[in-house]
Amino acid sequence: MTDELWRWSAERTARSIREKEVSSVEVVFASLARLAATDDATNAFGEVMADEALAAAKEADAAVSRGDTVGPLHGVPTAFKLNTPVAGRPTPDGVAAYMENIAAETAPALSRLLDAGAIPVGRTNCPPFSTRWTTESEHFGITRNPWDPAVTTGGSSGGAAAAVATGVVALAHGNDIAGSIRYPSASCGVAGIRPTVGRVPLWHSPPGWGVPLAVQQFGVEGPMARSIADLRLGLGVMSGADPRDPMAVPAQHLAPRPEDRPIRVGIVTDPGSHALAGKGRPETREAVRTAGAWLADAGYEVEEVELPALGEAATLWWTLVMTEFKVGGLVAEVHRVGDAGIRRAYDLMYEVIGEALGEISFADYVGAYQRRALVRRQVAEFMARYPILLLPASGEPPFPLGNDIESADRLRELMTHQWPNTAVPVLGIPGLGLGVTPTDGAPLGVQLVGRAFEEEWLFQAGEAIQDRSGLTVPIDPRRP
Repeated sequence: MTDELWRWSAERTARSIREKEVSSVEVVFASLARLAATDDATNAFGEVMADEALAAAKEADAAVSRGDTVGPLHGVPTAFKLNTPVAGRPTPDGVAAYMENIAAETAPALSRLLDAGAIPVGRTNCPPFSTRWTTESEHFGITRNPWDPAVTTGGSSGGAAAAVATGVVALAHGNDIAGSIRYPSASCGVAGIRPTVGRVPLWHSPPGWGVPLAVQQFGVEGPMARSIADLRLGLGVMSGADPRDPMAVPAQHLAPRPEDRPIRVGIVTDPGSHALAGKGRPETREAVRTAGAWLADAGYEVEEVELPALGEAATLWWTLVMTEFKVGGLVAEVHRVGDAGIRRAYDLMYEVIGEALGEISFADYVGAYQRRALVRRQVAEFMARYPILLLPASGEPPFPLGNDIESADRLRELMTHQWPNTAVPVLGIPGLGLGVTPTDGAPLGVQLVGRAFEEEWLFQAGEAIQDRSGLTVPIDPRRP
């Protein structure tokens, strides 16, 4: 049985540890063995915490033996992302120069996982500054998609998605400001929830600094898992108020959708005509329609709809976030300590933005925030009729490694295809990314989008899709 423990869900593992069917030491050892067997193919981890994890597992087993009250993830192996502070450890965020940045405290979302009994076996890779849709860096190397090593795992939580897909952990931590949970999850055939802004406490800042406005408004922490049940468990653990994040709300019940009437789902495959949003490729639209048919089979009312406000929201993301990155000093920092790949990525992004949007003035920036309020209202009113939206994970399948720094023309195509990932953060509402359609390579995925604090509605729809998709994880990674 020990050889198969890495296949177990987080929920089953936690229950079995509490009931003394298995020990935490056994499951942590199985997780570390699986990491050793797969990481040469995926490079999912930038840091392995084997000694610490086994010591924590021994203490977890002792607590069970004493009859102590234990948390819902007691003794369960998990993985943390390398861009998020863990006390006493560096927070490199994919940047070699930041290996000396030792965190003074552990981020609130990770503290909650630890308090629930989760045991990190390692910390997963991300691209430099967590701002590429591929997990590639000169210092930490390329994280490869376990389904197809030639294409992206997604970014920036690509290491977390690969770790979950290959069975190293059943539950991993990620964060998302432009698809960094949803896109890797879909690209690697797993599931990840971007919660409503404020549901999970957030604090990403160097000592003595505040949190950048774009992160405050659009950034979230959330779980990634193979099953929706484990996502539900992980989100419940991570949610709640924390004094370090004044925007975080008290923990709220995950309200189920009503059972007395069908829920209307709006399929959106075309974001309308906007500068940085594009219709995408036929195969991604077909994946969405396939998932929609599965939802209809499960009793949902599914209809293709038009919602051009999503395309506008995606374009607003580029106006707001990239202006702040430039004015706030991130671009200068990228050129000071970033590797060649991230420097070129930023140069190309700003070239594309300049061509698409022109020179963005302070008045343009302020006006974009004002426009954001109107767009959010438009979408909220629309979702009063369609509580769930079904979108592509991206307008194209997972792209070949390095494609995002090939040329300005190629990057513009990619940027416009990522409209589902940039639109949702501007709206502040939850999104669930998941892989759905098997292919000869990496799977095609979709995104379910819900109203604020209605993550449970997405979970139930996601379960209906997963039950019908035939996409099975964990998998043995294909090697380059």
